[in-house]
Amino acid sequence: MIVALSGGIGGAKLALGLSRILPPGELIVVANVGDDFEHLGLAISPDIDTLTYTLAGLDNPELGWGRRDESWAFMETLAALGGASWFRLGDRDLALHALRTERLRAGEKLSAITADIAARLGIVAQIVPATDDTLRTQLLTGEGWMDFQPWFVGRRAAPAVRALRYVGAESAVPAPGVAEAIARADAVVICPSNPFISIEPILAVAGIRRALELTRARVIAVTPIIAGRAVKGPTAKMMEELGMPPTASAVAQRYGTLIDVFIADAADAGTLDGLACEVRFAPTLMTTLAEKEALARCVLRAAEQR
Repeated sequence: MIVALSGGIGGAKLALGLSRILPPGELIVVANVGDDFEHLGLAISPDIDTLTYTLAGLDNPELGWGRRDESWAFMETLAALGGASWFRLGDRDLALHALRTERLRAGEKLSAITADIAARLGIVAQIVPATDDTLRTQLLTGEGWMDFQPWFVGRRAAPAVRALRYVGAESAVPAPGVAEAIARADAVVICPSNPFISIEPILAVAGIRRALELTRARVIAVTPIIAGRAVKGPTAKMMEELGMPPTASAVAQRYGTLIDVFIADAADAGTLDGLACEVRFAPTLMTTLAEKEALARCVLRAAEQR
């Protein structure tokens, strides 16, 4: 069994590769919930939804987020009426948010709702939120503390980041089965997601970090940085603003003793000397399904070889 810790787009690509080469039921994806927020009265879980749509074959390859074959009548009408249209919600996507919100208000847990939706969409992997408790990523900028989505989407990640905090993490507990899955996993994979806003909110849940520290499984991290640049998103920008070089080596050092193996792109060969963990190289840019599967196989080989 493989447990993968994942944010949205980059992590979902590797999760898809893993899901296609592993037998059904052998992949558990632990999803970041630090990006979750309430918008227009709806409970939005962007990373869970990206993983769900990707593993169900419903993702939008043109936008990189949301559902494919989407329409936008709701957003067009909302904007015409003067509503908050900075966070785009497609007409098909709205159904998922409305259903999640209704069920949460009825007292169901996010993990149960997520599992049910995944099953209805034919997903054989398990998608589990890191926690059912409220956990929210906030960023300290020159304008003060900002919630994640207004910073990331509303301001297009423009305000420089000075620090981060994960509100609610101090009291959050892992969602049911997460810590146990890490304890009995054959390998744990940290997907190529932004360390600060996708992976560290998961690690901020003490029970998850502790499970990683104690697991006998190999913990394998895949770089989100290639030759000093992020494939997508603000990872490199954030690293510079937080006073660290935007390099694969810096990402590996950030994870420190939690990881046993770090997989970097061949473009960074010769730049990762001196790390305490084992280093392997592979093509990590995943633009095709074949490339996603190839990287997944590399990850599994790293899990098997000691």
